[in-house]
Amino acid sequence: MKKVTTTLMLSALALATSTAFAAGEPVIGLITKTETNAFFVKMKEGAEAEAKKLGAKLLTASGKIDGDTAAQITALENMAAAGAKTILITASGDAIIPTVKKLQAKGVQVIALDSPFDGADALFATDNYKAGVLIGQYAKAVMGGKPAKIATLDLFPGHPVGAQRHNGFMKGFGLNAADAKSNELSTDASIVCMADSFGDQAKGQTAMENCLQKNPDINVVYTINEPAAAGAYNALKKAGKEKGVTILSVDGGCQGIRDTASGIITATSQQYPLKMAALGVAAGVSYAKGGKKSSGYTDTGVTLISAKAIKGVDSKDTKTGLDLCWGEK
Repeated sequence: MKKVTTTLMLSALALATSTAFAAGEPVIGLITKTETNAFFVKMKEGAEAEAKKLGAKLLTASGKIDGDTAAQITALENMAAAGAKTILITASGDAIIPTVKKLQAKGVQVIALDSPFDGADALFATDNYKAGVLIGQYAKAVMGGKPAKIATLDLFPGHPVGAQRHNGFMKGFGLNAADAKSNELSTDASIVCMADSFGDQAKGQTAMENCLQKNPDINVVYTINEPAAAGAYNALKKAGKEKGVTILSVDGGCQGIRDTASGIITATSQQYPLKMAALGVAAGVSYAKGGKKSSGYTDTGVTLISAKAIKGVDSKDTKTGLDLCWGEK
């Protein structure tokens, strides 16, 4: 039978009854937070390529927005019903955990990609705390001892990735911060505004506009990802305050790296979604063939990318970032 990739849209999860899989070929599911974010687009590409390479069938689905756990739960159940023995998921929240446990009891391996959650069989992800530390260190070096008035444009409450990046940034900047296991956002007198962006450019712009109303003298902006960073810059530019503000972020998508090269973003921590997905698919094939589940955490790497090197801070230039970026080049 010709090797094919079956792609599922949550708007039409018509799975097992209409698709015949070749006997013995592993069936692996991939569930992302959304289908439009370039990070998850690249993750899907990586999974598709590895599935084709290893002779597996790939089922894919996503939520409509970040935080859409209901859609992810539906996808988990439908993929298991379609014969998936390994499901890879970028979890939008802990609401998926009861369903995960139910599937695991039936022999389904559930691997977390990018976003950790309790009970996952394994995790392939960026060290998000380290990603935050790197941009925090860079920001501190840029400030050179000048008083910082910091705004943090976070993800949304309770999400571990959002907390890890935020707290890592604070640690790198030299502020008191919770460790990588905490889902609580640390704060400090230097932080004059904290707002949720949901990783969205428009929401990031609104959050930054609100922060500027609270304190018009903000000079450092931490953002959960590059779309939120672009939104923050738009708000600053609209207010005539974009000059002299240090904007830090995490992702490493091609647009984000271009924004770093042009000065919109000061520095960003680049992560590698294709690698996460490829490792996850390989683990799924291994489980299907040998019966041994994956376990523990695999660090898929992170690199600080900046347009300007600063003494004492290890970073790579934007050319390197563009060579390694994901999304439309």
